[in-house]
Amino acid sequence: MTIDPGEFRTTLGNFATGVTIITSRTAEGDPLGMTANSFSSVSLDPPLVLFSMDRRAMGLRNYQVAGHFAVNILARDQEHLSGRFARTAGDKWAGIQYETWQTGSPILSGALANFDCRLWQSYDGGDHVIFVGEVVQNAFDPDKDPLLFFRGRYGTVTSEHG
Repeated sequence: MTIDPGEFRTTLGNFATGVTIITSRTAEGDPLGMTANSFSSVSLDPPLVLFSMDRRAMGLRNYQVAGHFAVNILARDQEHLSGRFARTAGDKWAGIQYETWQTGSPILSGALANFDCRLWQSYDGGDHVIFVGEVVQNAFDPDKDPLLFFRGRYGTVTSEHG
């Protein structure tokens, strides 16, 4: 049986995911950022997470040589950032507030959660490259709700705080 790529993608869209922006820096020190929902935990000991990136992505080589990245899980009020960092053109970073932690990757202000990672390993993933990172620092805001993506649309869940 042959799997139709379009139907496969649509079927995958039935899995609700969080929305992240993966950040890093070029060799020249310029900030990098891209929207991704292909993020997952891998291991608690050592603390490992992964994301995958399309081999056709313009910034792929920059992420491969950087040696570090950050995963910024977006809060429900950050949908505008998801769209901004999904673009390939324009200045994505104009007016964006961020700080840096141990690796120097941009940590987005106001995110639900952040993971600062050293590149552990990268793997062939078909038409994607799988990046596994060792988390060296992380933080989250217990008072924020997540931005979710399901069937090509944004949504959220509300949690009880306190």
